[in-house]
Amino acid sequence: MSSPAEAASTGGPLAGRRAVVSGAASGIGAAATASFLAAGAEVVGLFHATPPPDDLRERCAWVACDARDRRSVDTAFEQATSILGGLDVLLHAAGSWRPGTPESLSDDELDLVLDINLRSTVLTNQAAFARMRHGGGQIINLGSAEGVRGNPLAPHYAVAKAGVHAWTRSVAAAWGRFGVTVNALAPAVGTQGAERLWEHLGPERAAAFKERLRTTMPLRGELGDPETDLGPVMVFLAGTGARFMTGQLIAVDGGLQMLGA
Repeated sequence: MSSPAEAASTGGPLAGRRAVVSGAASGIGAAATASFLAAGAEVVGLFHATPPPDDLRERCAWVACDARDRRSVDTAFEQATSILGGLDVLLHAAGSWRPGTPESLSDDELDLVLDINLRSTVLTNQAAFARMRHGGGQIINLGSAEGVRGNPLAPHYAVAKAGVHAWTRSVAAAWGRFGVTVNALAPAVGTQGAERLWEHLGPERAAAFKERLRTTMPLRGELGDPETDLGPVMVFLAGTGARFMTGQLIAVDGGLQMLGA
């Protein structure tokens, strides 16, 4: 793994930036890790149930972390910042989409999805801020258009993501005076969560859903690619060009959900 000085010598928009990516072993987290590395950043990937993928395993350092547990998060961030020599960027991608219905949602289902998506955001953001408060930094959370419009197929997920949006705005207002920006992304890209949705819907309903995307999504009409479509936006938010942006929910979804200001 390269040092910050060596990373800076390679150039790139994130040259010399020190980043932690949670949920880095798969999906959007893996895309962020690959994109940050390609942009010149030094990265520590946090992983839990899914091991680091072969194509990224040797390209950065990895630290085990259960993002739902405060002690695990604090230990992981202590290890990560020791490896990096500090912290400039957190991209929190740990999370999970699970199906459910409003009338039958159990306590266990609700607790699990809130912990994975909302509690993990709070804990990782707090750990990052503790290490950024004296030098500034950038935090990027993963929200969802489902947290804006709701979802009868996954109401607990929609609630959790709405909480992520509110948390992002709240801490952006609180931490701006420390030079820490906090923004959230609402992507529509192909991930394991999308695969769970297709499985939940079944072949016929999934096909109808994809056909509806083709007619309602202005750009391309299909889910984007986490690395090539979302990756450049994540790199931008992690770089100095986004230093005057905070508290924003930014849709990267081919125009499917036009959030506005």
